[in-house]
Amino acid sequence: MSITDMIDASVEREFPRLLALLTALVRTPSDNPPGDCATHAEIACRELSQLDFVVERHAVPSAAVHASGMISATNLIVRRKFGEGPTIALNAHGDVVPPGLGWTHDPYGAQVEEGPQGPTMYGRGVAVSKSDFATYAGALLALDAVAAAGETLAGTVELHFTYDEETGGTIGPQWILEHGLSKPDFAICAGFSYGVVTAHNGCLHLEVTVTGKQAHAAMPETGIDALETATAIMAALYEKRRQLSNTRSGVAGIVSPTLNIGLISGGINTNVVPDRVTFRLDRRIIPEENPSEVEDELRALIVDASRAPSGAQIDVRRILLATPLAPLAGGEKLSAALRRQAARVFATEIPEQGVPIYTDARHYAARGIPTVLYGAGPRTLLEANGHNAEENLRLDDLKGATKVVAAALAELLRP
Repeated sequence: MSITDMIDASVEREFPRLLALLTALVRTPSDNPPGDCATHAEIACRELSQLDFVVERHAVPSAAVHASGMISATNLIVRRKFGEGPTIALNAHGDVVPPGLGWTHDPYGAQVEEGPQGPTMYGRGVAVSKSDFATYAGALLALDAVAAAGETLAGTVELHFTYDEETGGTIGPQWILEHGLSKPDFAICAGFSYGVVTAHNGCLHLEVTVTGKQAHAAMPETGIDALETATAIMAALYEKRRQLSNTRSGVAGIVSPTLNIGLISGGINTNVVPDRVTFRLDRRIIPEENPSEVEDELRALIVDASRAPSGAQIDVRRILLATPLAPLAGGEKLSAALRRQAARVFATEIPEQGVPIYTDARHYAARGIPTVLYGAGPRTLLEANGHNAEENLRLDDLKGATKVVAAALAELLRP
């Protein structure tokens, strides 16, 4: 029996247990915000232990957790050393965005229905990215089966299951790497089955606070209208958004930089000149851009636009700066192995591509670790309803992705 045959047989045999793992994870809420995720980590640890894994728990200190805007987080690491060779980390995150409105299925039900493309599970996080807890666990079980059959594998596989992707990843993958808990040579992060992601956008979040002076609405000239100044700034930002559409990325799957003002608050009452307005903006950064230059340009634009309605004070605070993911030397080995095995399993060409979102993969790449994204799911985030109502995962994609990851790892770990 070939190694791929052994892997495929192992995944078929273990799939009911992998499905039980995913079901337990989807049924355990881990919404972020509010970010109280320690309980989910305990459930994940319990389920992984039932698969005969030794699971390390690394509770993040409360000060770091609270600084990230969360309540609790525990990082989980599973290590399996097969011999001397490279260490490959597999990372998926268990925190999810809140369900929101529009569901016809229980977002925490993990309900499975027969669909036009086979059995499909519904639930928040089932695709992004609780599914890849199961993908990566199943891949490691398959490698165990290969090793038990006498085949030689040279290297180590680590599972990194973390809980702060929705707030930036600083107390998840970044924390694991900064504290020396792992020193991988390669990393594969959660993704979808029909493409290997080698690049993604970065993201800058800025909070702009405009402070004026309140006054009676019958005498607005005696105050300093913070909203008037904020409106001028936002008009300049929206004009910049229109200009950004002319900048095009050369990465397939990524189009242009984007800018969005997504949150605004301020004012005292209808009959009072507003003394303070705060808003937050999201600027997506394509791989070809320099994040520092993007931030400097935006800050200059905001200050310049605020000068027309004079008198207000402007404060600009960075909330988040996530760098873009770009290919690193060595990443082609990961991509080639995954594409070969995915073409075998799914019987279709699997492209390399970029995505316009940002992910925890950047934390591995920032330390010089060649990193790609691959896991269980359809062709696009939109198709999976990721971050949307009725998030879903086709179970055949979960099974197929597990076979792909295991076979790619076996290929990469051959002496």
